[in-house]
Formats: sequence, C-alpha cells, structure tokens
Amino acid sequence: MAYKITDACISCGACAAECPVEAISEGDGKYVIDGNKCIDCGSCAGVCPVGAPEAE
Repeated sequence: MAYKITDACISCGACAAECPVEAISEGDGKYVIDGNKCIDCGSCAGVCPVGAPEAE
C-alpha cells in the first residue's frame, strides 16, 4: 500500500526531500506520490508539518 498526499498539503517540499526512493514530486497545487515507486516507509508522513501524507 502506497502513501498518498491529501489536499491538506501546503507544498512545502519537506516530504520530497525525505523520500529515499524519490517517489514524490511537485504536482498541481500539492505534492504527489508515485504509487509505483513508493515503498511504504512512512518517511514522508514523519516530516510533514500538516500530516498530508496518509497510507492508502
């Protein structure tokens, strides 16, 4: 199960910098996670100041 980023995202980029497999990129108004690359490690959720990344 990959993580996904909810609409709570404030586009700070903290999650992208923390992702060990570079599965997170800047999308249209919020960051997005490539579910095919995500290894479900939770690193993004641990650094997000608003709790936007959630396990699907």
